[in-house]
Amino acid sequence: MSAANNKPIDIKKSLVDAILAGLISLIVFGPVVGVVLDGYSYNLQPTRVAWMVGIVMVGRFLLSLFLQTAQGLKVLQGFEVTGSGVHVRAPDHKSKLYWVIPLLIVIAIIFPIFANKYLLTVVILGLIYVLLGLGLNIVVGLAGLLDLGYVAFYAIGAYGLALGYHYLGLGFWTVLPLAALTAALAGCILGFPVLRMHGDYLAIVTLGFGEIIRLVLTNWLSFTGGPNGMPVPSPTFLGLEFGRVAKDGGIPFHQFFGTEYNPNLKFLFIYTVLFLVVLLVLYVKHRLTRMPVGRAWEALREDEIACRSMGLNHVLVKLSAFTIGASTAGLAGVFFASYQGFVNPTSFSFFESALILAIVVLGGMGSTIGVVIAAFVLTVAPELLRSFSEYRVLLFGILMVLMMIWRPRGLIRISRTGITPRKGVAP
Repeated sequence: MSAANNKPIDIKKSLVDAILAGLISLIVFGPVVGVVLDGYSYNLQPTRVAWMVGIVMVGRFLLSLFLQTAQGLKVLQGFEVTGSGVHVRAPDHKSKLYWVIPLLIVIAIIFPIFANKYLLTVVILGLIYVLLGLGLNIVVGLAGLLDLGYVAFYAIGAYGLALGYHYLGLGFWTVLPLAALTAALAGCILGFPVLRMHGDYLAIVTLGFGEIIRLVLTNWLSFTGGPNGMPVPSPTFLGLEFGRVAKDGGIPFHQFFGTEYNPNLKFLFIYTVLFLVVLLVLYVKHRLTRMPVGRAWEALREDEIACRSMGLNHVLVKLSAFTIGASTAGLAGVFFASYQGFVNPTSFSFFESALILAIVVLGGMGSTIGVVIAAFVLTVAPELLRSFSEYRVLLFGILMVLMMIWRPRGLIRISRTGITPRKGVAP
């Protein structure tokens, strides 16, 4: 007997749930696991499908029985409580995670000492997606503007370095701020046509903008190299290159300091500069969210009509979100181009925009720490699961479905510390 509702456990309901789960798993796993391509033919694997469907049915049957108990009903009630978009803490609340940032900085300093080239490149890629996630989090998470063409600003930063070096002879340090400004200008230009759009219409326009940039890069052969792409120069430190032999008669880094040549020096340098830039962006975003512009973004996200009725200029609020978010993507594009040493349009497809949006949703809309965690989960995890390369996309889909059920607000909900009213002021 169930202690919560004094009703007997309904085994028939559990059997129906198990059968339905088995049918769904058959539809999902059948084509993926049960059909193995062999050249121009295919081989059927019904045994593997039967095992997976059987495991799903048994698991769903046991889960259904558990959810009818008192403990199971409490678990279901926990899923039903979603709360508000912003969680307000007590005024005297002190976070228990104050030690996390110093710990991460210490780990980041120690990491290159023990890491090989492969791990170093994987972490660099993760930090690049942290930058992208933080930028899109301003547009989508804080301002509530669904942007599906965010990868266009990423491409502007990457191609800014390649084109600047090829036509103007500009290097890494010169292009880094210029790419941020150029991407910010592109974000401002995109912001004007979409000021009156909301929801799906906004998503369609931004998606079109991203595809326009990609098609221009692909088809303008004489300027961008088209599908063949363009080479990108390696970054330098005080004019010293990290290659074994410097170009144009210069002095390599290892020769200037009298050390042995290390092929990982380029990646160590990119990792160091990228980590410092990520810390700077984290600090700037932290400050912006506590300034009036950050409050205006959140007001726009919650209710644009109320935002405008309070006298806020929604035009400037939207443009500021697009501009700052785009500039962050421009920075990430420069680091990506330097990391790859080569850029071509295939690196800036719609899948990249979808991945960055998934990072924001998975981490938590507006949550900085959540976005950082999600960026590493969705970029580093696929590298660690290369032995399961056939099922990586399936695992990614299962993860997103579970997150939407378990944590619909993301890994970490956005929160704010309350303010104690002053004496003589009505609450």
